[in-house]
Order: sequence, then C-alpha cells, then structure tokens
Amino acid sequence: MLTVVGAVGLVSTWGGFGHATAVPGRFTGSYDALISIFLAAMSLAVLADNIGLMWAAVEATTIATAFLVGHHRTPRSLEAAWKYVILGSVGVAIALLGIVLIYAASRGTGEATLSWLVLSRAGLPLDPALMRAGGALAVLGFATKAGLAPMHSWLPDAHSQAPAPVSGLMSGVLLAVALYAILRIQTITDAVIGPDFLRIMLSVGGLLSLFVAAALLIRQRDFKRMLAYSSIEHMGMMAVGAAIGAAALPAVLLYVLGHGLTKATLFVISGRILEVEGTPKIDDVRALLVRRPGLAVPWLIAMAALIGFPPFSIFFSEVSIIVAGYSTGMGLVAGIALVLLLVIFASLTRLTVAMTIGAPAGTVAAAASAAAAAAVPAVSAAALTGVFPRVDADASVTLADTESIPEEPIVPDRSGHGPMLPLILALGTTAVVAFIAEPVGTLLTRAAEVLGGIQ
Repeated sequence: MLTVVGAVGLVSTWGGFGHATAVPGRFTGSYDALISIFLAAMSLAVLADNIGLMWAAVEATTIATAFLVGHHRTPRSLEAAWKYVILGSVGVAIALLGIVLIYAASRGTGEATLSWLVLSRAGLPLDPALMRAGGALAVLGFATKAGLAPMHSWLPDAHSQAPAPVSGLMSGVLLAVALYAILRIQTITDAVIGPDFLRIMLSVGGLLSLFVAAALLIRQRDFKRMLAYSSIEHMGMMAVGAAIGAAALPAVLLYVLGHGLTKATLFVISGRILEVEGTPKIDDVRALLVRRPGLAVPWLIAMAALIGFPPFSIFFSEVSIIVAGYSTGMGLVAGIALVLLLVIFASLTRLTVAMTIGAPAGTVAAAASAAAAAAVPAVSAAALTGVFPRVDADASVTLADTESIPEEPIVPDRSGHGPMLPLILALGTTAVVAFIAEPVGTLLTRAAEVLGGIQ
C-alpha cells in the first residue's frame, strides 16, 4: 500500500506539474503544502498498526483534500468541497463509532486495545455482538470515503471540480486507502463472527456501485465526471472481490495498484485536454486523434487499460475476481458483476470513440459552406436564362458533393502539453506487473494471507 501511495503520488504530481492553476494572493503557496499533507496522512494510515490512528490519518485527508477540491475558488468547486466535507465527515464519524465499539469489545482480552496485529489474531475472546455492530459501522463509514454506493454522491462533484492531479490522487490513493481500512476491519471481524456478515454488506455495496456507474455512464457528457463514475465502478468491483474473500484478495491488491496508476494517468491527461480545449464537455471535444494526437494517443492507451483490455493488470484482476466468485459459490454475484461490467465497457468505449475518432467538426462545416457558396453562381446564371432547375425541399449537401472542395489542411498538435515520462512509466507498469511472479506475485500472495488471518 505504501508503494501504491508513492507511485500514484509520483505520477499525479510529476505528470500534473505546472497544470494546477494557482490562485493568486494568499492561496498561492497552499497547493504544494496541502499535497504534502495529503501524502503524509495517507502514508501514516497504511503504516499505523493502531486502527484508531489509522482513522485519524484518514480523517486528516478530509481536511487537506477539502481545500484542494475547492482550490479554484469557483462557485461549483466550493460547492463540491462543502459536499465532500459534510458527507466525508459523516462517514468518518460513523467509522469512529464503529472503532469505539471494537475497542469496547477488546476488553474481554484483559487489556483493551486497538492494535490491528492483536485484534486480527484468531481465538481472542472478543464480544461477538459488539464486534458485529462495530464492524458494520466501521465498514459503512470507510465505504463512504471509498466512494461506494449509496454513499458515493460526493465523489463525482469532487473529482470533476478539483485540479486534475488532485483528482488523480483522490481516485488512486484516497479511495484505495479507504478500501485498505475496510480490509483491515474485515480481517478482525472475520476472526470473531465469520465472513458471512460483512460478505453480504460488501456484495450489496459493490453491486450497487457497479449499477450506479453503469446507469450514469450511459449518457455521461463530462469526461472528468466520466472518470469519476469509473472510479465508483472499480471500487465496487474491488468490494465484490473483498466479499469473495481469500481466493480473490491477491487480485484485489493487484487491482488497487493498476487502478491507481491508470486513473492518475487519465486524470493528468484530462487536465491537459481541459486546458487546451477549454471545456470538459464530451460533445465539444471531437476528433482528438486528428487534431491533438499528442494527447489522444496516451488517452486511448490509458482508456484501454481502464476498460480492461489485456495485457493491462485491470483485465487480469477483474477476470480473477469473477473466476474466484464462481469457484467459491458466489456465482450469482460474479455473474451480475460481469453483466454490469459489460454495460460499462460499452459506455466507456462509446464515449472514448466520440472524443477521439472522426473528422473535426470544422472541416465538415467548411465544406458545406463552400458548397453553398459554389451554388450561388449557378442560381444567378439560371435567373439570366429564365430556366430554373427543380430543387427538392429535402436536398442536402452530401459527402460526394464536397469531395472536390478544397479544404484548409489541419496541422495536428503532437505536443503532450506536459511531461510524458511519468505517464509512460505508469502505463508500462500496469502492462507488465501482472506477469511478474517474483517479487510481485509472492508479495501479493503473502499480503492476502495476512489479510486472511494467517500471520
């Protein structure tokens, strides 16, 4: 997890260097400081053994990211920041109540503790009723920070209004660390009350997140919000993997890394597209592959990774989770997830093609105008001779009519509008990491064993 925080942080900050608009005046120096606080808090959350300290670190990110979401100080960004603060604070408050109940349950061990290494040991005399209530509340609270439905409503606004590097950090790090907290709580509760209780919660939350993402991506019109809803989708799939249990945990952990690097790359590129195009509307961003290949090519590759094309790691993670679901008796959950993934696949593919493939709109408009202008002399000549050709009411200029019309050549913009090396490294890593058995495969397997209670 510390590797995920560092890698996503590197891609987002390096790739977004110079593209986070500084607000003049007293806010000029706040951006870098807040980013540093955010990364420090996330690092503390994954390193802390005490789950109370882990909660405090996650709460610290709410404070830092609230100011980062509202960095541009526009009405919409400030509204998104307030929504994030309110819903995020409610979520972490619920999680705190759950952690307090887990602490109360630990009194049966002789010494109350919040040490994860102690609480995750099998056979401890923890109060099952308190653990059931505490585990449910803690998972529900951290699920709000992870963007799982139905507690997801802050996420699309926050991701779409924040500077692009901040959106990458929130999607690739903040959501992942919240999921990490859920996995820690799951390890504790499974050792006391068994896996069935949280399995139901995580399955419902995961499938509901996939459904919400599928429903809202079908007619999405904003490419940054498109990426935000994609984050809800992927967190939902990770929650399904966590519900399946030990058989899917290595795939979930690989998923965390692949999603973080891919989403950081896409948000960085989306910030560059927004900067040069001046709009986040998909309908207003067309034919990028012709006009701006320097941005369109990495965007297409990163979208292929996000959608789940091989050889990128998200493909192997999703396939492994679905196969694990069928092999462990959760075939119905895996089947529903697969259907929703196919809907999301089609929606994201359609939106990506709309942005990148095709001829620039200006070319067709110029051709039609030239054809109309060329028709004027013919009408004038007809007026002199007194012979007027019949014109159909539904006549229109076709592509064949405009083939002979000279068009101004389009000079493609091949600039990446920023450093490309971090994006290449991120996409390259997601393309090869699933094939590295040592040390990646061993590390993921061992981490899954620890989460499964095998110390």
